[in-house]
Amino acid sequence: MSKITASLFMALDGVVENPEAWQFPYFNEELGAAVNANHGVADIMVFGRKTYESFARAWPRRESAEKGDAAFAKALGDMRKIVVSNQQLEFTWRNSEQLRGDLVEVVRALKDDPSSGHIALSGSVSVVRQLLAARLVDELHLFVNPICVGTGMRLFSDGGPTLPVRLLSSQAFTTGVLHVVYGPDDAPPKGSYETARKNLA
Repeated sequence: MSKITASLFMALDGVVENPEAWQFPYFNEELGAAVNANHGVADIMVFGRKTYESFARAWPRRESAEKGDAAFAKALGDMRKIVVSNQQLEFTWRNSEQLRGDLVEVVRALKDDPSSGHIALSGSVSVVRQLLAARLVDELHLFVNPICVGTGMRLFSDGGPTLPVRLLSSQAFTTGVLHVVYGPDDAPPKGSYETARKNLA
């Protein structure tokens, strides 16, 4: 069985939309290493259309820029990229394809195939929500930035399903960014106010 990870930059108030508008001041070497350890070694990336288009505009030209992120850009270009969209898409970024069929069924089949290797998602909030609800995400990496941006899409919307998770790891970076990793919790704790009250004594 293959491993699926999802990574998102998140503001302290839960906003995950347009992180390029507020996240870069906190992007240091520690954060770069954490991102590279997830995305840079993936075998397959799954994207929503908007996130894919933002990547496709930026990363192909960085491969030949001979700057610090050229190796990361090449790694992204070389890996298989699957894009989720209801629109018919045309691709110029190599190794890109459009997902055919039901998202959950296709991703479950990829996960069940050991040859898929490491499957990663970056951003793509609507896709991450669906895969979390289907319990297909093994690790949810949240990079919580010490800033409240006030408005924008949040990862967890009102009316969504209850999703118990367990903390797998946490690390505080020198910039104040907190890298927390959660996995599905198949045996969440049980309790009531009576239980809590005993712990307040």
